[in-house]
Amino acid sequence: QDQLVESGGGLVQAGGSLRLSCAASGRTFSTRAMGWFRQAPGKGREFVAAIDWSGGYASYADSVKGRFTISRDNPKNTLYLQMDSLKPEDTAVYYCAARSGSIIRNTPHEYNYWGQGTQVTVSS
Repeated sequence: QDQLVESGGGLVQAGGSLRLSCAASGRTFSTRAMGWFRQAPGKGREFVAAIDWSGGYASYADSVKGRFTISRDNPKNTLYLQMDSLKPEDTAVYYCAARSGSIIRNTPHEYNYWGQGTQVTVSS
């Protein structure tokens, strides 16, 4: 069974950058589409970005397009989210997720495995 562990969250000032990592266990990481979601206090889980099994195709929420970059290193079983030009409204718990399929999706219910989340706080 796949397990996902996020790291890299923290406190940063507006305009700053953070890089999140998601380490995956299991032998099927390279066959799975992966995604990043976030959840702010009092809000639902929101799509941030997703990437297909090969890393050749990615999709982003409009709110992060041009500021965030999703990538993956299949030999290292690791997913990344580079976050630049951070804004206070990016403050949330960020979750890494994996699908059983190889094609990306942007809704939480289509992902089968989830990490525990990492807190990102952007101060103004």
